[in-house]
Amino acid sequence: MRKPFLSPSRSRIFPALAFLLAAAPGFAQAQAAPDRAVVGTNVKNYANAVLAIMSYTAVPDVTTSSLSINSGTSGNPGFGQTQLGGGFTLSRSFPLYLEGTLAYSRYDPTFIATDGNQERPVPAKWNTASTTIGIGWDFPITDELRLRPILNGMIGRVASDLRVAQTVFNHVADANLQFLEDGALNAYGVGGSLMLDLEHYREHYEIDLELRATDIYIRSFGGSSAAVQGSAAAQQFSLWARWRAPTGLAALDRPVRYVLETAYSHYFGDSAGVLGFNDLTSLGVGLELDSSRYPVIVTRTRAMVRYVFGHNVHGVSFGLAVSF
Repeated sequence: MRKPFLSPSRSRIFPALAFLLAAAPGFAQAQAAPDRAVVGTNVKNYANAVLAIMSYTAVPDVTTSSLSINSGTSGNPGFGQTQLGGGFTLSRSFPLYLEGTLAYSRYDPTFIATDGNQERPVPAKWNTASTTIGIGWDFPITDELRLRPILNGMIGRVASDLRVAQTVFNHVADANLQFLEDGALNAYGVGGSLMLDLEHYREHYEIDLELRATDIYIRSFGGSSAAVQGSAAAQQFSLWARWRAPTGLAALDRPVRYVLETAYSHYFGDSAGVLGFNDLTSLGVGLELDSSRYPVIVTRTRAMVRYVFGHNVHGVSFGLAVSF
């Protein structure tokens, strides 16, 4: 029986405590209509982009589980996200697969507001929370290799917490500014994944390998502000691999294992390029303690350090995971 981890779909780590510092090009700006109070970019044109950003949290993925994109001008994070998730198969006799993730992200775009005579920057803060669940079934190909189709569903919300206060454009009645002041965008997603899962376990080493293709369609619904209605497609292909073996040391009456890990994610559709890159690669190393000899709920604890890189982005992350 596969024991659940605090990790995405299977026993790989999803950092609960992780940091990734990176740099990337800014988001492309769409030209606003000249009669809008917000110029330089139209808030409504960002609806699809915001949902495309949400698509990064819709899929369990070690490369984007903790991500911070710094502004090239200010050096401050203009985008950041953290994701925590887990997944497991109930048993070989009843191979129902379940997964779930919780994610939070923050996006800080800057708009320009005008009353016709003066222009002022409007720094906004958009906070996104989302959750994704998945239900699948394992079809054995061999004793170690399984094909796993998964049905995915997600729900999320984007809220703007800008307070325009007593600026020159307060009196302008515009749907874009109304959203910036106190607006919200609700979104849902439906789609699926196809995974190929290899578990090659031997006495002196363990190998896990997974290939995953995911396609989730996301769109706004319900109480979303009128200024922001949109849709996006989360399309992604990922490869993840891990090697575990004893170090020769012992702790808690069990061998201490070293862990080597690599992951690669390529983004298609609306996810491609929205943060300035189309793919990310992660290389990780860590240690794992085995506490299964003792009557505690946590059987294994694993700490990882990862180097993550892609086009114009790179950084280091730190992760912690446990199994039960």
